[in-house]
Amino acid sequence: MEFDFAALSATDRYKLLVSTVVPRPIAWVVTLDGQGRPNAAPFSFFNAVSQDPPVLAIGIGGRRPGDIKDTGNNIRETGEFVVNLVAAANAEAMNVTAIEFGPEVNELAEAGLTPVPSVKVKPPRIAESPVAMECERLMTIDLGNERAVVLGRILLMHVRDDAVLDAQKCYIDTPKLDLIGRMHGRGWYTHTRDRFELPRIPVETWPRRSSPGR
Repeated sequence: MEFDFAALSATDRYKLLVSTVVPRPIAWVVTLDGQGRPNAAPFSFFNAVSQDPPVLAIGIGGRRPGDIKDTGNNIRETGEFVVNLVAAANAEAMNVTAIEFGPEVNELAEAGLTPVPSVKVKPPRIAESPVAMECERLMTIDLGNERAVVLGRILLMHVRDDAVLDAQKCYIDTPKLDLIGRMHGRGWYTHTRDRFELPRIPVETWPRRSSPGR
């Protein structure tokens, strides 16, 4: 079956993307508006895209004409944000922060979360999250239709102490983070506990199936 995206509505393109590009990590983003009021919201169009410079990307969509949600507007205004990752224990609280509250509502308070001062940026991180990345906006790419991609440079990362195997070597006990990912539809998530090992194949050990130069 072929799906021509040029002939589909935005809703149908969304359904295809979120049903096939899975699982997706969740960026639990904390920002401050110009008055210093905090905002927290989850986004699953998200990933790390570079280590040098250290950059992550977040796709942000608006719910009203002319905006890209409070998160996007706050990042435009202040240039700073914190991306927290979501563990299984955080799922219910994360879901509360996804409620479409007005900009005057403190989602952290509504979800019973603990803000902790950041080191390099003004927005706080979420104490209950096992990983938090303090970021500054590198650029915002406007996609039209109240959609934008924010590229952020990671300035500092917090990792919960019991999940750090060797700080000098930057070895992290990833399974211990117990992170979750976004799946299809509006309410499906997955654990990242199930895994299998598939080592990379050295090119010198691979028996060529094609002739050289082809």
